Amino acid sequence: MSQQWLYPIFRIHGYRVMECEPDEHRLLLHIEPQPHRVCCPECGSREVIRRGEQVRWLRNLPVGGDVSWLIITVPRVECRSCHLVRQIRLGLAEERRTYTRAFSRYVLELSKYMTIQDVAEHLAVSWDIVKDIQKRYLAQHYAKPALKDVRQIAIDEICVGRGYRFLTLVLDLDSGAILFVGEGKKAESLRPFWRRLRAAHARVEAVAIDMSPAYQKAVRKHLPDATVVFDRFHVVKLLNKKLTQLRRELYRQATDDLKKKVLKGTRWLLLKNPENLDPVKGEPGRLRQALRLNESLATAYYLKEDLRQIWEQFGKLAARRKLMDWYHQATHSGIRVLQDFARTLLTHAEGILAWYDYPISTGPLEGTNNKIKTLNRQHYGLRDGDFFKLKLYQLHEAKYALVG
Repeated sequence: MSQQWLYPIFRIHGYRVMECEPDEHRLLLHIEPQPHRVCCPECGSREVIRRGEQVRWLRNLPVGGDVSWLIITVPRVECRSCHLVRQIRLGLAEERRTYTRAFSRYVLELSKYMTIQDVAEHLAVSWDIVKDIQKRYLAQHYAKPALKDVRQIAIDEICVGRGYRFLTLVLDLDSGAILFVGEGKKAESLRPFWRRLRAAHARVEAVAIDMSPAYQKAVRKHLPDATVVFDRFHVVKLLNKKLTQLRRELYRQATDDLKKKVLKGTRWLLLKNPENLDPVKGEPGRLRQALRLNESLATAYYLKEDLRQIWEQFGKLAARRKLMDWYHQATHSGIRVLQDFARTLLTHAEGILAWYDYPISTGPLEGTNNKIKTLNRQHYGLRDGDFFKLKLYQLHEAKYALVG
């Protein structure tokens, strides 16, 4: 039988077709290695003696709408040179795999646009086969991201799955790639990352973190020369938390029914930026009424808005003056929650003002967190923890969107 069509259609060469057996929605191709392929798998010598054979079924690329299988007769040989008795190697498939390399590449190509379940149903294979192909590919290409050229990183934790399972992520702010995924949200989860960073002799210049004491201590211990930049989002978030606490205290202390009615349901109005208030729903009017009836709440709200200006100055010196001015206003306001926050702000002033040296934040990590949630929902939760981590390392090159 002519072999000219074998390679263009099935992407295999070095074999000859013994029989082509069409079946219902299935094509069975019986092949065997050509004589020049029969050699010792260890030393490559062709001085071999046949010692039997074994038949392997390998899933190959589909032909039209039909499933195709390669049924290969694999010789077992004894080498005259090294005296080993082994099966010859099949270049078109890896050992202990039931599919060809071409089929594996096709699965990976489909996986760029489809979920694991979709690929499995389309190719009529099990979910685990598609997952195994993806996992092996990811382990080969993404298991250990290069750290040598890393200069600016962000560290934060995310909650994934049920039961409040936390992962600590390290993100390369230049490339957007996740460099490390650690179990838990404590500083100890970063130990493997610090070891790899030292081994790579990376020169990290700046690290964006929240104001967690554990992260601060870990970064200063392992990266003493790096500049610590406290994330703007977390600073504002902490003040918003204080503002919510103040509103609740005022609501509990209020004796006037009108004040209670006005304060109720204003939490999100206080946290929103003024430009985001919806006039159609009457949000600006409701907010003005709440601030007019509560002087301390109004003071805290306007200081909250004023805090943003620390990151909007022309330089670090002007920002420092603005921070100190904000600190003095808060401490002289007579509002306990603002005074507590002002002391925290002053304690972390250097890390906050470091933004003018390195304008970085953990914001890209927040965007990555959304992609992770989409990935998790798209796959209905990944059962294999190691596979899930590998998917995260590839996340900067993937595009995930919820469909349907």
